[in-house]
Amino acid sequence: MSSVLSIAASGLAAQSKRLAVSADNVANIRSLGLQADRSNAAAGAYEARQATLTLIPGGGVKATEVPVAPPSYQSYEPNDPNADADGLVPRPNVSLERELVTQIEAARAYQANLQTIKVEDRMLGELLDTLS
Repeated sequence: MSSVLSIAASGLAAQSKRLAVSADNVANIRSLGLQADRSNAAAGAYEARQATLTLIPGGGVKATEVPVAPPSYQSYEPNDPNADADGLVPRPNVSLERELVTQIEAARAYQANLQTIKVEDRMLGELLDTLS
């Protein structure tokens, strides 16, 4: 595999992971959020995450999931069964605006990496055609 192809393939994988993490956050936006002290982790509280990109030595990129800090915010919902005595419920620290931007960025970067692979394939095909 050429270095251009392996770099673009790593970009595809990284952007796929970014999109999956973001979609998971959006799907769980109304879930019970994880308390800062993690005391409600056993109750199935959701911890929002983000994918950070790290350069790979020699070329390429890798996406790693990291928790969002702070893990939750307090929402006043006195009728919710998870509400405390003050009517507060922890909700995951997810911003729909941030997630929308992340999803658009990931989709565009995925398209760019895919286009790179297509161009590499076309160039290789043309090279083989001239050699035969």
